[in-house]
Amino acid sequence: MPDDLRADFANLAASLRAYVEWHEDAGTLGFPRAPRPQGAQPAPQAPSKPATPPPSRAPAPALAPAPAPAPTPALAPAPALAPTPALAPTPTLASSSDPLVRLPQLAAEVSTCTRCALSSTRTQTVFSRGNPRAALCFIGEAPGADEDEQGLPFVGRAGQLLDRMIGAMGLSPENDVYVCNILKCRPPGNRRPEPEEMATCIPYLHEQLELVRPRVIVAMGNTAVSVLLDTKLGITKLRGQWKLYRGRTLIMPTYHPSYLLRPSPQQAEAKRQAWQDLQLVMKELHLEPPAPKA
Repeated sequence: MPDDLRADFANLAASLRAYVEWHEDAGTLGFPRAPRPQGAQPAPQAPSKPATPPPSRAPAPALAPAPAPAPTPALAPAPALAPTPALAPTPTLASSSDPLVRLPQLAAEVSTCTRCALSSTRTQTVFSRGNPRAALCFIGEAPGADEDEQGLPFVGRAGQLLDRMIGAMGLSPENDVYVCNILKCRPPGNRRPEPEEMATCIPYLHEQLELVRPRVIVAMGNTAVSVLLDTKLGITKLRGQWKLYRGRTLIMPTYHPSYLLRPSPQQAEAKRQAWQDLQLVMKELHLEPPAPKA
């Protein structure tokens, strides 16, 4: 081969080597090819050399199958519970503020009271009579001899007149009114109660009225009016005028029945005025007077 041709081949090989090394450095793969003419068939490729298979490994021993879990024994059905017996309804206890409960208790306490000297001279205490749920309450001064003997207020001559007055209002003394006194024990000789005796006994009356809660109180006589209204004014100046007991319960001051029984030049006028007072009470309670008897 001529020397100049040999040199050309050497230069061409060097250029080709440099070109291949540049592509290797650039990370390119293969060489660009000219587009294949349409309809041309691809050149057959030489079969590739089969890769050497990796050395075979011994197969892993088969694991023994896990034992099947023992069947869970069926649980015996729980015994049926006996039905809970229905509880009997709890009885409702009456409230201590119920007058039908507390008033008898208070009367029992009064019957054993020894707070003042009257306990040593009485025959028995005198608490009340009538209906504790009545809207109208009559309050007098203190028991007399008949009341001390029977244990009930207003059962003597004054009480008989009071019942006639209540009947004239169209009311029943037993069912429509509540009757009591400032004192629960008879003062000896029916004397006027002492201030200390009234101060000692009045808490019982306050509780009575708190339980009964009448709409209207008729205060009969000077003693009842002075204690309930805490006043020194006499009955002649207060009767016929509406007042308030403890700022909430209407009070009508009027004469005591024993005063109306006492012969005097003023007796007829006093009875007429007392009836006027009761008519004001009837108007307040929307009571119609009974029809006159034929």
